[in-house]
Amino acid sequence: MDMSTDTLSFGAPLPAGSSALERLQQQGFCVLGAPELAALCGFALADCSAAFALWDDLPPDDYLKDGGHYRFRRHGSFIQSLQPAAGQAALQAVPHRAHWQPTAYNALHGGMLRWFAPLSGELQQAAFWQPLLLGLGRLFAQVRSVPQWFIEAHQFRIDTREGVGRPTPEGAHRDGVDFVAVVLIARHGIRGGETRVFELAGQRGVRFTLSEPCSVLLMDDTRVIHESTPVLPEGEASGGWRDTLVLTYRAGGFLDPKPAV
Repeated sequence: MDMSTDTLSFGAPLPAGSSALERLQQQGFCVLGAPELAALCGFALADCSAAFALWDDLPPDDYLKDGGHYRFRRHGSFIQSLQPAAGQAALQAVPHRAHWQPTAYNALHGGMLRWFAPLSGELQQAAFWQPLLLGLGRLFAQVRSVPQWFIEAHQFRIDTREGVGRPTPEGAHRDGVDFVAVVLIARHGIRGGETRVFELAGQRGVRFTLSEPCSVLLMDDTRVIHESTPVLPEGEASGGWRDTLVLTYRAGGFLDPKPAV
C-alpha cells in the first residue's frame, strides 16, 4: 500500500488551523495534543497523568494466537446517552462482558469471545474518565448524529521483554465500529510503535508516532484503516513498553456473535 504523505489530498495528522471536527469531517482522522484533548473534553491534564500508574496493573492477554506474551489489557463497556432523560446518567457502565469481533474485521483474533479482566474501579472513578468518554462522544455525534453510543474501553500495555511487541498483530484493520480513539499514555524504553492511517477507499496513507502522553488519534472507522508497527527495545534494555487507552464508539449496539438460527 502506498505510504505517501500527500497532505493536500489526505491531510496532515495534526490539525493546523482547523478543529478536530473539521478534520474528522474532511479526512476521517486527526491527532490532538494533550492540551487540546483536555480542553475539548473539559478535564484537567494533571488528572489524566495521575492515572498513568494504573497501567502497571494489567493482566496478560492470554488470547494471542501468535504465541507471544507481550500484551496486557483490561476491558470495559459503557453506554453514553446523548440526550439523557431527567435523572438518567449520561454515561452508564454495563455488566462485564466479553469482547468479540467478526473475522471480517480481525482475521487473527476474530470470531471468539475474549474475556479480559475488567477495568478497575479506580480508573472509572478518576477525574478525567467520564469527561473524556463523554467529550469524545459528543464530538463524534457532531459528525454522525445518533441518540447513544455503545463504548468499549481497552487498557493496553505492549512490552518488549521478549524482544518485540506488536500493538496490532492483526495488521492494518478496521474495528467494525463508528469511531476509534487511541490515547497514548506512555512510551518507555522503546523504539518503533509508528502509527499508520490509510484511506479505506483509496491508496494514500500517513505515518507518524504518538509520543506525547495524553495525546490522541481520532478516527472515523468507516473511512480509514489503521495499524501500529512493532515496538522494539531501545538500546540493550528489554524492559520497555507502550501504554494506550483505546476507546471505540458504535451506534448500533455492541458487537456480539449472531445467535445461531
